[in-house]
Amino acid sequence: MRIVLTGAAGFLGSHLASRFLDEGFEVVGVDNMITGSPENVARLQERDGFSFRRHDVSTPLYVEGSVDGVLHFASAASPVDYIEFPIQTLKVGSLGTHNTLGLARAKGARYILASTSEVYGDPEVHPQREDYWGHVNPIGPRGVYDEAKRFAEAITMAYYRVHGVRVRIARIFNTYGEHMRPSDGRVVSNFIVQAIRGEPLTVYGAGQQTRSFCYVSDLIEGLFRLYSSEHVGPVNLGNPNEFTVLELAQIVLGEVGSRSEIIYGPLPTDDPKVRQPDISRARELLGWEPRVELRDGVRRTIPYFRRRIETMDARARSLP
Repeated sequence: MRIVLTGAAGFLGSHLASRFLDEGFEVVGVDNMITGSPENVARLQERDGFSFRRHDVSTPLYVEGSVDGVLHFASAASPVDYIEFPIQTLKVGSLGTHNTLGLARAKGARYILASTSEVYGDPEVHPQREDYWGHVNPIGPRGVYDEAKRFAEAITMAYYRVHGVRVRIARIFNTYGEHMRPSDGRVVSNFIVQAIRGEPLTVYGAGQQTRSFCYVSDLIEGLFRLYSSEHVGPVNLGNPNEFTVLELAQIVLGEVGSRSEIIYGPLPTDDPKVRQPDISRARELLGWEPRVELRDGVRRTIPYFRRRIETMDARARSLP
């Protein structure tokens, strides 16, 4: 079995590539490296069955030979990244989804779209179910990501209805774990890096906005089950246990053993006040639910960031 995985150098893409390699698949990884990590690619290239192509899927993608699955995970995925690269984010969600769906159609392959909880925007329904249409500001700074993913879902369903492509849609909620970029701007990586360095932890607003944090191994299991299923979706994949951002900061400080203070800044524009998945559909159709509690997942993640920071500091000291 052979899959094409876009965004293979990213946080989730690299973990997903490893899982499919473990299952005996050949993996063709594709990434334009705008936000991808060279370290993630280097680690995957050490494994049999993995090949890598540097390519922007906003332009047509041609792959020789048979392809059994196309997994579209290419996109900036944190506010820091998609605000820096707004046009590229819109293009990979629209043109990139179109091109990868075209590849799946040409190869007769099944297709999985990495969508996001951000399609719900700043939700007025809580927790969020898949039949909720969302509350998104299309012209706000976050809209480039939210609307790119909403369009991606729409064109994916159009290819399913018109061309019979075997699609699956995963709506992914906040995920964390090893192989995140220390500077990616996501709240878990921000807090852990700040705590390790002894810097203040930056909480926006009063820290009462909520998120639901899923450890990466749990999410990858859900994605693999969705790919292997016959369910189109969309399916929420995330941890239904809800925490305030302030609670997360306190957990990180405790697990790192840091005395860093917590400081407060203004809330970013259109920052969602709540976020919690209803995973009834995933439980029923995939037999899936997360196993790793937040404190345990943070504890597992900290050693990775300690190694990354030590490496970065050593490199900085070696520069003239």
